[in-house]
Amino acid sequence: MLTFNGNLKVYVALEPCDMRKNFNGLSAIARNHLKIDPLCGAAFLFTNKRHKLIKILYFDGTGYWVVAKRLERGTFSWPKDIEGDRRKLMLKPTALAMLADGIDLRDGLQRPWYELR
Repeated sequence: MLTFNGNLKVYVALEPCDMRKNFNGLSAIARNHLKIDPLCGAAFLFTNKRHKLIKILYFDGTGYWVVAKRLERGTFSWPKDIEGDRRKLMLKPTALAMLADGIDLRDGLQRPWYELR
């Protein structure tokens, strides 16, 4: 079972990537583009250009997990690089949960498309 504790480091790839990538491709992006060893125990969060799909890459000590979520409507509130030269951003696990649940990280409000059924 995949669980995240409060001490988990979550790295967000700020630039969109090809979401056809899976274990090897996403770990290569973490290693070569984000400059972090994907075996370090952190979670890595990726999205596509339209921000309708996210993938999380996580190594639990025995193997990789890849978890994906695709939105049927709306988009994820994706962080932006306001400094112009950053490739990654670090989030707390609570911010990751908020992002996945449709909360806009800039103002803490639920995105208009989000509706719990």
